[in-house]
Amino acid sequence: MASSPNPTRDEFAALLDESLGGAADEGFEGRVVKGTITAIENDKAVIDVGLKSEGRVSLREFARGEGGEHGLSVGDEVEVFVDRVENADGEAMLSRDRARREAAWDKLESEFGEGKRVDGVIFGRVKGGFTVDLDGAVAFLPGSQVDIRPVRDVQPLMDIPQPFQILKMDRRRGNIVVSRRAVLEETRAEQRSELIDKLAEGQIIDGTVKNITDYGAFVDLGGIDGLLHVTDMSYKRVNHPTEVINIGDVVKVQIVRINPDTQRISLGMKQLDSDPWEGASAKYPVGSKLSGTVTNITEYGAFVELEAGIEGLVHVSEMSWTKKNVHPGKIVSTSQEVEVMVLEVDADKRRISLGLKQAQGNPWEEFADKHPVGSEVEGEVKNATEFGLFIGLDGDVDGMVHMSDIAWGISGEDALALHRKGEMVKAIVLDVDTDKERISLGMKQLERGAPTAPAAGGAASSGSSLKRGQVVTVTVLEVRDGGLEVQAGEDGSTGFIKRSDLGRDRDEQRPDRFQVGQKVDAAVTGFDRSKKPNFSIKARQLAEEKEAVEQYGSSDSGASLGDILGEALKGKS
Repeated sequence: MASSPNPTRDEFAALLDESLGGAADEGFEGRVVKGTITAIENDKAVIDVGLKSEGRVSLREFARGEGGEHGLSVGDEVEVFVDRVENADGEAMLSRDRARREAAWDKLESEFGEGKRVDGVIFGRVKGGFTVDLDGAVAFLPGSQVDIRPVRDVQPLMDIPQPFQILKMDRRRGNIVVSRRAVLEETRAEQRSELIDKLAEGQIIDGTVKNITDYGAFVDLGGIDGLLHVTDMSYKRVNHPTEVINIGDVVKVQIVRINPDTQRISLGMKQLDSDPWEGASAKYPVGSKLSGTVTNITEYGAFVELEAGIEGLVHVSEMSWTKKNVHPGKIVSTSQEVEVMVLEVDADKRRISLGLKQAQGNPWEEFADKHPVGSEVEGEVKNATEFGLFIGLDGDVDGMVHMSDIAWGISGEDALALHRKGEMVKAIVLDVDTDKERISLGMKQLERGAPTAPAAGGAASSGSSLKRGQVVTVTVLEVRDGGLEVQAGEDGSTGFIKRSDLGRDRDEQRPDRFQVGQKVDAAVTGFDRSKKPNFSIKARQLAEEKEAVEQYGSSDSGASLGDILGEALKGKS
């Protein structure tokens, strides 16, 4: 610029800026530059950074550590941050702390991009975590990122240099988030890999119990933990790991499995002992009776320990002969000594089926031996149903008295009304079916003059005149939909005529055409399980027709069946 002989005020200022480099000074603001210490005055250092004026920086910003010495001398070259080129006093505003922070940010951004760890010092506590000095830059350490496990006291970790991993950076907002836990996990994973490489499945090793849970225990194998599951502690039932081991115990274990993907190690103790299930089939043959201890009770049965490591299941259906649909806990109790029978052995699946009731006598067979058919018994009426009475008998078994066998001369309903629950009654044993677990009783057979039940041959066992094929006159006692309840007039035996036996024709097979007290002729066709006679009007009709045909000739002679029957009736009259 050419200068006039008498420059104006503005022209003079422009010339001055040009001579002092003022246009270039504007590019200094917000940058880290190098400067030279020209003087040290009191607690400040005077620094020339090439601007038109020098700046002053507190010596405290150069001190190393709290209360440390600055170690500066005139002529030393230092880096400072230019906040402003000129303040109100005409001096440059410089900062050593800002220079250090800016340099730290540049370095951290480079290391964050490369995924490197950074060194820092925990120096303060804030809400939700801690503050970390990363060589001038302040970062936030969340409480969850301090350690792998929760740390109660962080004081021993403060004010000491240690590595961190940068999780997030935002220079514009000045935010840095770091993690100490990530570094520990990575280091731990490296150590685990080195240790796992030295281990092998099947190897036997000593370890220390570090922690116990409901499902097992964690064992320290020298820098790496393995899980000892409760089912691998012993062949016998273990309800809780503390029954076998405690924290701090040194145990000998076998490495059962190593998962290379998850680096999890499964351990076992029972594998070091002999397997009790080897030869179990020969040791516990089917049908043998053994003694055992009840170890566990469930809704579906009870587990019985035969020896250490060998348990069998007594299913609820095999627990009692007489107690049906009862919870196993009402039959046996834990730790009770019981006698059982081996029902089935599956050594491959490690299962043994046991029977509790089979080790005891069958009460139905014992009753049949003690009380044969025809013997007299006494018991309490346990229950009254619409078809009969259930009587409690010896051996905790029940017998049933059908309504037709309660009393003579009255209907079944009226006979049921004569007895109540809890009443003591006497009865005769009519039949015992051990397979179906049924006992048939009769009460009316004890009445004076009552006929005894007929034997299997057809005739009554005590002189009764009823025989198979015999035609007798019976009295209708009760009319039902299914037939008639009748009583023979000759010896008083009661029996039944089924609907289909009321007549040869369908129109005759209607029970409602009969009345109580009516007398009809019927043939004895057989005896039921309780030796009661069965009658049939239809059988009597067919027998009379056959007799007439045989006496007066066959229908092939030209005479009709009606003529033959007519002649037969005349002969009878």
